[in-house]
Amino acid sequence: MRVELQGVTVRGIISDISLQASAEVVGIVGPNGSGKSTTLRCVYRALKPDGGAVLIDGLNVHKRPHVARELAALTQESQVEFDFTVAEVVEMGRLPHERSVRDRQVVDEALATVDVSHLSGRSFLSLSGGERQRVLIARAIAQEPRVLVLDEPTNHLDIRHQLDVLALARGLGVTVLTVLHDLNLAASYCDRLYVLDEGRVVASGTPDEVLVPELIAKVFHVSAHVVRHPTTGVPQLLFDQEVTP
Repeated sequence: MRVELQGVTVRGIISDISLQASAEVVGIVGPNGSGKSTTLRCVYRALKPDGGAVLIDGLNVHKRPHVARELAALTQESQVEFDFTVAEVVEMGRLPHERSVRDRQVVDEALATVDVSHLSGRSFLSLSGGERQRVLIARAIAQEPRVLVLDEPTNHLDIRHQLDVLALARGLGVTVLTVLHDLNLAASYCDRLYVLDEGRVVASGTPDEVLVPELIAKVFHVSAHVVRHPTTGVPQLLFDQEVTP
């Protein structure tokens, strides 16, 4: 599905944000407070913009029927307040759909995909932060979305599971919009990047086009040296704390 933001504005936070994504992984990066999460909130309808529009396949997301079947979101605020089992939490991803004999299979596959099948009977509240994050990702996968919105999906995860989750997102074949803090992970797993600073898009393009020392210095206020990953060839950044004059 095609996701398009057209001049999305939330007063005092983001202004005139425009971006596009279609059957690819699009990363949104930028310093703290640049408006990344606010942008995603407009996509998954937690926030209605003061101006502009969010479109999915050309229809306004606030007017599109059955959008809950098409769009799943993993947010920073994702919480489960009651003491459900892991399997029950993942089953919540099936709620937008009519009950089906496939539900159990879909849930089991989602649990296996993020390597938490062995936790299915455990209390969600007893899990570590990283385990909870993986269960919430499984819940989003069980929803079988065509658009997946991920706000800092690698939070609390060890390096192995960071790589697993982002590789999984790429392999789903759906439109993925994700906020990432780690620029090297963004370079490795995103097809295109949008850089936000002070609530505006200041650069967009492929990781090669965007992750250049001049922009890193201007936006993140650190010096960066670009090297190539020895296996994949994607750009990777080595940082210095001080900006080179």
